[in-house]
Amino acid sequence: MFTPEQAPAEIERKITDKVEARLGALENIDRMNSYSGNGVMTMIIEFKHGEDQDKKFEEVVREINGVRADLPADLYRIDVQKFSASDVAILQSAIISETAPWSALRKQAERLEGQIEKVPGVKGADTYGYPKREVRVDLNLAKMATEGIPVGRVLGALQSENVSIPGGSVQLGDQLFYVESSGDYENIDEIRNTLVNTLSGKTVYLKDIAELRLDYEEPRHLTRVNGHRCVLVTAKMKDGENIFNVGAGVQSAVDVFCKKLPANMDYQKVFDQNDSVRKRLTRFAKDFSIAILLVLLTLLPLGGRAALVVMISIPLSIAIGLFALDKLGYSLNQLSIVGLIIALGILVDDSIVVVENIERWLREGYKRQDAAILATKQIGLAVVGCTATLILAFLPLVFLPEASGDFIRSLPMAVVTTVLASLFVSLTIVPFLGSRLLKEHTDPRGNIFLRGLKWAISNTYARLLHVALAYPRWSMVITAVIFAAVLSFAVRTCFAVFPASDRPMFYIDIEAAPGTHLTATDRICTAVDSILKTYVAPEFRQLASLPDSVQPVSIYPGDGAPARITWYTTNVGRGNPRIYYNVIPRNESDAYGQVFVQLQEKTPPPVKMELIETLRQQLSSIPGAKINVKNFEQGPPIAAPIAIRIAGENLDTLRSLAGQVERMILAKEGTRFVDNPIATIKTDLAVQINKEKAAAMGIPVVDIDRMIRLAIAGMNAGSFSSDEADQTYNIIVSVPKDGAYANLEVLNKLYINNANGAAVPLNQVAEVQFKPSPNTISHYDKDRYTLVSAFVKNGYFAESINSALKTDLATMRMPDGYRYTVAGEEESKQRSFGGMGTIILITIFGLLAVLILEFKTFRSTVIVLSVIPLGIIGAVLMLLATGYPFSFTVVVGLIALMGIEVKNSILLVDFTNQLRKEGRGLDEAIQEAGEIRFVPILLTSLTAIGGLTPLAIEENPLYSPLAYVLIGGLISSTLLSRIVTPVLYKLLAPRVV
Repeated sequence: MFTPEQAPAEIERKITDKVEARLGALENIDRMNSYSGNGVMTMIIEFKHGEDQDKKFEEVVREINGVRADLPADLYRIDVQKFSASDVAILQSAIISETAPWSALRKQAERLEGQIEKVPGVKGADTYGYPKREVRVDLNLAKMATEGIPVGRVLGALQSENVSIPGGSVQLGDQLFYVESSGDYENIDEIRNTLVNTLSGKTVYLKDIAELRLDYEEPRHLTRVNGHRCVLVTAKMKDGENIFNVGAGVQSAVDVFCKKLPANMDYQKVFDQNDSVRKRLTRFAKDFSIAILLVLLTLLPLGGRAALVVMISIPLSIAIGLFALDKLGYSLNQLSIVGLIIALGILVDDSIVVVENIERWLREGYKRQDAAILATKQIGLAVVGCTATLILAFLPLVFLPEASGDFIRSLPMAVVTTVLASLFVSLTIVPFLGSRLLKEHTDPRGNIFLRGLKWAISNTYARLLHVALAYPRWSMVITAVIFAAVLSFAVRTCFAVFPASDRPMFYIDIEAAPGTHLTATDRICTAVDSILKTYVAPEFRQLASLPDSVQPVSIYPGDGAPARITWYTTNVGRGNPRIYYNVIPRNESDAYGQVFVQLQEKTPPPVKMELIETLRQQLSSIPGAKINVKNFEQGPPIAAPIAIRIAGENLDTLRSLAGQVERMILAKEGTRFVDNPIATIKTDLAVQINKEKAAAMGIPVVDIDRMIRLAIAGMNAGSFSSDEADQTYNIIVSVPKDGAYANLEVLNKLYINNANGAAVPLNQVAEVQFKPSPNTISHYDKDRYTLVSAFVKNGYFAESINSALKTDLATMRMPDGYRYTVAGEEESKQRSFGGMGTIILITIFGLLAVLILEFKTFRSTVIVLSVIPLGIIGAVLMLLATGYPFSFTVVVGLIALMGIEVKNSILLVDFTNQLRKEGRGLDEAIQEAGEIRFVPILLTSLTAIGGLTPLAIEENPLYSPLAYVLIGGLISSTLLSRIVTPVLYKLLAPRVV
């Protein structure tokens, strides 16, 4: 809500409290934040997860309309917005000109806006960065005092003349004719000739007591691209649309627009989500191709024909899985593609196991059809059990609650649908193809690759297994020591809820001192621009020499080159339009600026972070503002990694407590950009009205307030539309000013008319005084609060700092009625992982149920599950080696690892049981099963590792840790479990059913 410049305390009393009381009665509110600032009130309502967004939005709009009558009548506007993924701009473009007037830039921006909005699939387009034109009515107060004309009469005359009342209709014969009235101003001359006064026989028009002119409103949002003056145009896409189709339509509209662009203007596409998605999908396609090649290499021991049968299962399984994914309502996005790549290394497991078993029966002399039937029958139940355990590992992630569940859900769903498809393919199509394509072997030992692999197994693994079976207890002790040692190392890894974005872009927040004028903030932003300009890539320094039809491209050259900037968009007085899903733009504020920075394509995340660190050091030397260079983060939005929320009613007490917390944070090593928003108090002017004296002179207090408002901010007396310019202008009544803004001198020239029409100077009934005022007043769930926050230096983690802070906060004495909450990353972790414990329990009990149903003994189940700690060993060591912290995606990887490990262990235990049923002794069955099943287990693990390797080497902060965890866990579990599982089998020796 925007209102004439009023102090935060007044905004809180007149607006915030009333709106909160009304909206707070709505059901299923999760949390409600409000911010009362100078002339603006912002409220953010989050409803509980799963609520119907459209329905709740309608309820909020209805309640706002209901409370409107209780709010001040002079509100500029009320904006009610619903934040969703479709609110993110898919295009941010700039119309650049250093010489064109704002009116011309606005006309071109609105022309482009209109053309984009006609494109199918576009939700809307918006324009930013230009001041609107208005009719300024500068009153001659001295002349009005001479004529005895009060301000109220001028405002009343403007409002009454600018009213159009429908005349109705008249009947003439059998036809109705509608009567148009003559109200509404049509041009500025009609406004000048508005009749103001006819008393005392003298006619006074508005032009006699005021000067009228078309002018620009006070600027509220200034925009530049690479330092050049511009206006911005953005486009948003509807939900469920294909970004490539919409992007192509938008580009066609832009091409048509550029053909009629004036010569003194340039169009530049600054940010295009369509290009970003296309490049990302191209990279995923490359990763997918590499993964398939690596999977193919791991299948060489099976032979060419067997490898072909397995490879055929890949496109079939993926096609069926994608069809199911689409029918379930999931789109193809970066996380679902990551899920497909993860599934690529897993979905061939079933086919490998079936084909390898068929090959083994063929090598024993069976015919192709008999081998296919017998091998599939022998391994079928184990394959079903393996797939069931794998699905149970991923399926609970689908039901993860809150925003974290929405964020990750498409990944496990892609894995689940694809693996289910692979189970169907492996038990039906693969045996059929095997019975037709595989050939009967002349050499029972297999091809050269298989012979080499078996030789390596018999000379290494077989001997080691024999020794381990001879000393089973010592083998388990050594394994336990290894596991305990790795767990002790695990404490060195810290926890980060969600990883940073890998995209080559970041943003810079600029917070000037409270009360700073927009022009002063602009000077600070210009200083930031001058530093950023030195990092611009050469291709983008020569924009003026490029043809208008050429869009510059710059790609990171590699070889350790530093990061280079392509575009940087400077916003003064407002945040950059929303281009990232979890960054909500700041509302208008004179003391705020934001710069959106984009780097060369394919800039690696570590190189980006080097530039961010360099800029943090350089920008810290700019005086007059707190400048924070921020990387985009994945997951739900948070104010800062370190954040302490302190609630209480008295602002002075809150300020004292916030100061103590600020000192605690500053004392912690690794913190930076510590922010205490109420640490300082700004100074405002207060007009103290002598109400007794005003009443004695016959001057209503409301007339004094109206005159002060008119002199400083001006009063809106309506608007009129110009058919010639095709624009609507507000009519602003004010007094003459030196420049765009009023100064203190204007208050010394004000007159207020009393009931008799006599003009009385303002200083006779009022006195102007300086008074302290809070910068903002914030509410959290209707309670006043403040948030002391900080960011974390590279090499440090918020978890460890928060842990130390909680120890200090526990010793802090809080007055009655005051409390603190550790917010930021700590609160986000609690919300994101609130359902993780339940999910892990569901996974464990699901695995137990499947294993008990399959083996019908608890001992066999324990033996199979014993592989889980062995995978954790490799996962932790891999995290330590790569330097990634524990994060949400790492936890997802660990849960998925449980299913993959158990899948391999089932094959070994099931085959050992079968051999014992055939009459072999315990040690003989264990030894033979270990050697025979080592080949398919090794091959399935290698294919999974091969499929995950391209994801890992991308060094993407989102999914590379997940891939590394799976790779490390597969390596350790494949190697260790081939010893531990047989040894434990010997120690427990389950009953064969």
